Amino acid sequence: MTDKLHFSLVSPARELFSGEVDHVIAPGTEGEFGVLPDHAPFMTTLKTGRIRIIDGDVARRFFVRGGFADVTSDGLTILAEEAIALEDLDVTEIERQIAEAQQDISVAGENDALRDLKEGEVARLSALKEALEDA
Repeated sequence: MTDKLHFSLVSPARELFSGEVDHVIAPGTEGEFGVLPDHAPFMTTLKTGRIRIIDGDVARRFFVRGGFADVTSDGLTILAEEAIALEDLDVTEIERQIAEAQQDISVAGENDALRDLKEGEVARLSALKEALEDA
């Protein structure tokens, strides 16, 4: 049995994390799941939520929006549509962005494309704020 799990978190922009850890908890579309060393192989899709990386007494948290998780004999790889380290975020700034997007919705008028875009932005930012508050 291996002592550590090799974990990689990758977004389209860059690799956010790669290393040996004790445990990873992720938001699967079928429910939250945890992966330890020597876990049985599987693949699943991810929903928007929080990834927690546990290594000893250290826990790191990331927000992810969509993607895939692949557990193999080599470890766990998460390919996320979007991933952000929660430690890099400020809830006050997110609240400001939500208010700004909501204001844009209220003045969108009959511009359905703009309203849809801003409503999606509000949903994404609200999920990000929730993940940050749960951290």
